[in-house]
Amino acid sequence: MPAGRILVVEDEEKLRRVIQLKLESSGFEVDGAATAEQALPLAQAAQVILTDLRLPGMDGLRLIEHLREQGIQAGVIVMTAHGSVDNAIEAMKLGAADFLQKPFSLEHLTTVVQKVMAVQSLKSENQRLRDQLDTRYQFDNIIGRNAAMREIFQTIERVGPTRTTVLIAGESGVGKDMIARAIHQHSPRRAHAFVKINCTALPENLMESELFGYEKGAFTGASVSKPGKFELADKGTAFLDEIGDVPGNIQVKLLRILQERQFERLGSNLTRNVDVRVIAATNVDLRAALEEGRFREDLYYRLNVVPISVPPLRERKEDIPFLAMHFVKKISQELGGHPRSISPAAMDKLLSHSWPGNVRELENTIERSIVLTASEILQPADMRIEAPRTAPAASSAQQLPILPEGETLDHWEQMIIKEAMRRASNNKSQAARMLGLTRNALRYRLSQMGLESEDDALDQR
Repeated sequence: MPAGRILVVEDEEKLRRVIQLKLESSGFEVDGAATAEQALPLAQAAQVILTDLRLPGMDGLRLIEHLREQGIQAGVIVMTAHGSVDNAIEAMKLGAADFLQKPFSLEHLTTVVQKVMAVQSLKSENQRLRDQLDTRYQFDNIIGRNAAMREIFQTIERVGPTRTTVLIAGESGVGKDMIARAIHQHSPRRAHAFVKINCTALPENLMESELFGYEKGAFTGASVSKPGKFELADKGTAFLDEIGDVPGNIQVKLLRILQERQFERLGSNLTRNVDVRVIAATNVDLRAALEEGRFREDLYYRLNVVPISVPPLRERKEDIPFLAMHFVKKISQELGGHPRSISPAAMDKLLSHSWPGNVRELENTIERSIVLTASEILQPADMRIEAPRTAPAASSAQQLPILPEGETLDHWEQMIIKEAMRRASNNKSQAARMLGLTRNALRYRLSQMGLESEDDALDQR
């Protein structure tokens, strides 16, 4: 298989013929031309053009200008006589990739040509990835050639025009919010609001008022009435991100929204109607939360009408080259620079990483590489990938007691929870962190133990 096509532009026939023979012996296909005018019709097929600067008629510099005006992106190597280095520098400014100063050895010639050919091949491969990305593997800015991702694209197209509730499951960073936005954009509601509600970011004591609004005087500091997120999403879409973190009392109100499209503002008895489509997302197993009593079964089935499970990036590694090139192009444009390329070795490094942070981690890695690297082609050393985090060993102060043989599992759990609460001075948030639980999960376990009083339920520590 040929290594690539080269065009040699040299008016001295003997030298041109020697160069052609040498390059052909190295596996290249080679065309020859004595003048720039003869070279132009042949240039479109060449990956690399080797040209003398001094030519009869149009000189080498003008030839380079013509090539760029015609959009020909071949790598150009200029040959110049000793003492004409200034001309070679001018050619480099016009876009030449390298230059050879006469006289040169044929071995050196071959080395330079191979180097430029390698860069051209890399640029061609990057362009091929961009072209495929634009035409085959992109859906509303969601990238994927993986079979599971292609199925998700089909689901978006089918469910988008309906008002059906969708539950999107997947690890953090896989792009659940982008899928939710794509569903909204493919629906008749696209002209109305898409309201994202980050359930994790809302403090528990403020969640009800943020979701459903409140009337003036409903609580201290409520000096004016305020509509909630669902009112703002009327006739549009409400996206409940991390739905698994919603406490039980709010779950009841969400169920009513889904069933009846009705609610009351905090501090009001007036029932309001709302026309809103609900899309929810979670990075936890809601079935497990359901079995533990932390999530309502009726709400789960109301949300899980059309489930979409987004695979983590480590399970769709064939998407990594397309995602990487998408981010290279996007970030280069945002930073005002020319698009970069990724070397095969650097791409191999990206493919070998497990990406615990998924697509978001990949994007951050590409941005960091572009910001901190001046070179046009990103190399493995430029890919500053964070090492996977390992859980720190528990200190003796944090280790919970081992119970004597014969104790029941329930008793063991209660002892651990009581010990955590003692060490946290009854601060539920701190105790939950020590136990590796959410605050709501801890409250549920405390209530099962009879330790969650009505006053405790109001405690937001």
